[in-house]
Formats: sequence, C-alpha cells, structure tokens
Amino acid sequence: MNAKTLLAAALFAASAASAPAIAQDKGTVGIAMPTKSSTRWISDGNSMVEQFKAAGYDTILQYAEDDIPTQLSQVENMIVRGVDALVIAAIDGTTLTNALEQAAALDIPVVAYDRLIRDSENVDYYTTFDNFKVGVQQAQSIVDALDMDACNPCNIELFGGSPDDNNAYFFYNGAMSVLQPLIDSGKLKVKSGQMGMDTVGTLRWDGSVAQARMDNLLSANYTDDRVDAVLSPYDGLSIGIISSLKGVGYGSADQPMPIISGQDAEIPSVKAILAGEQTSTVFKDTRELARVTVALVDDILNEREPTINDTETYDNGVKVVPSYLLEPVSVTKDNLKAAVVDTGYYTEDQLK
Repeated sequence: MNAKTLLAAALFAASAASAPAIAQDKGTVGIAMPTKSSTRWISDGNSMVEQFKAAGYDTILQYAEDDIPTQLSQVENMIVRGVDALVIAAIDGTTLTNALEQAAALDIPVVAYDRLIRDSENVDYYTTFDNFKVGVQQAQSIVDALDMDACNPCNIELFGGSPDDNNAYFFYNGAMSVLQPLIDSGKLKVKSGQMGMDTVGTLRWDGSVAQARMDNLLSANYTDDRVDAVLSPYDGLSIGIISSLKGVGYGSADQPMPIISGQDAEIPSVKAILAGEQTSTVFKDTRELARVTVALVDDILNEREPTINDTETYDNGVKVVPSYLLEPVSVTKDNLKAAVVDTGYYTEDQLK
C-alpha cells in the first residue's frame, strides 16, 4: 500500500461520519462556499455545479454559514470522500493550512475561489476579479456623483470589509487610492476621523454591524451636519447603512440620501439603486467566474497548462499564487439594465 493510499485510509478512519460512494465520470470536484446568507454565494455555487456538470464532473457543494470549524470539517470530509479537486471560497483565509497539507499529500489540487487562502504553500491557483480595481470603481462612483462645489468639504465616512478576508484590503486600498488625495487636499473630510482597515473593518461582512456603526457615527458626528457620502465595499453593508440613515431622516426631500457605493449587485441593492437610495454597486458576473474556474480545474485534471493572467499580485504570505483576474463592472442607475438584465443575470420581474 503506497503512502497516498495509507493517508487516505487514515483520514477516512478518522472521519466522524462515513459518506456514500461518489459516482465518477470525469471526476468529482469539492466546492466549499462560505454562506447562503448572501445571494451572491448561492449564485456562485449554482453556477459552478451547472458548469462542472456540463463539463462532465460530479460535484459536492457545501455551505458553512460563516462558521470556520464547519468549513474546515467540510473540506476535510471532501478529502476523505476522494474528490479529485477542491474549489474553496474561504471564510477565514488563514485556517485551512492543515487540511490543505492533507490535500497535497493526496495530489488533490486546490483552487482558491474569489477569496485568497493565506499562509499555505498548497494553494495551486486563484480565480477572482481585479479586487483593487473594485475599490477604485467604488470610490470613483462616489467622486463622480458628488457635487464638490455644493459641499466643500464634502463629509464622507468609510466602511471596510471583513478583516479576515484578504479581498477586503484590496477593496479598501483601491478605494483609498482615489479618495486619499481628495482627503489630503481638503475636498473630502472624514468627520469621525475613523480610517484604516483596523478601524473601519466589518467582521464577516455583517450588515447589522454596519448599521450599528453607522448609527454611532451619525449620533456622534452629524447631529448638526450631514454626511454627504459613504464608502461601502459590499451591498449587504450598504443596505444596513441605508437603514441607519433612513432612521434619522435621510431619504426625504429635505434630507436626500448621501452617495453610497456597494458591490455584488445583490437584488436588494439593485432595487435600492432604482429607488435612488444607493448610488452604485460593482457587478461581478459569477457565471464568468465559475466558467473560468471550471476551465482551470478541467485543465489541471487533464494535465494541460491552465490559463492565468496574473503571476505577481496575490502573495498569500508563503507564495505568489498564480491567478486569473476578471474585470468588474461599475453599475449605476444609468447602466443597470444593460449590465444585469440584458445580460440575463436577472429578469426584470426579479427587480420589481
């Protein structure tokens, strides 16, 4: 019995629950997604299952509901069940090192999906969007929509994503590459003084946390002044921020909504854009990300050289992970229909 067989047997024996045998065609791909609380991740999972099936692969798709031990257990179980490849959108990009060592020992390739897995040499590839550009687009949408002459300086508050998600730093840094010069020149003012991911990060991308923080920002800094813009890196946070603002009278004729950014073109935010409550979002077509990921996995398992377009940007702390980056699309009310309806991502009925 060789070392690979021995390790597989040991992992299976250690597994708390056995699983039925997996039907094989071209192989089986394990897909670990973070949560179903975001419609974006549901779309990602469904797109990959459909496209892997069309390519001749079986899949195991599991969601961990943002619980780190659950995701770790799911990944380990997929390894035990003998998957041929793993696609992982990590909840915490630093917690899977031991599981990935097990995968490497069994020659199971690992693709980090949208979120970079950190601190492990056993991440083979990374598929995502150009995350720095996402932040640039979010900030530019704010600058484009603000009337700098009417509010000079214009008051802006900053929100960041989850500090355990590597992407959050790219989003924030991309946005600040646009906003920081305007802050330095005095055209924009962060009245609360709260800046930097260590201060403005929102753990687990939780909209209720963002809403509570916005409540505090408003009560502490804006009783006699208005907030003109809010940098929000994700639609789920934007909806919480909007709820907070509406709670103190924003969104009326006398007190219009600030300029508010977002990301992922989730239905509540698309509706909020149509209603004039949210200014913009960044659309990332998950069908395309799934397509690229399926093609990459298919190339790996068939011993072809995968197509990548970035070998410099994504250092996970141990290695620079070869990556494929897709282009995000900045969406406002003006191009919303063309971006998300005409492309078939949503139907018009879904947005009513």
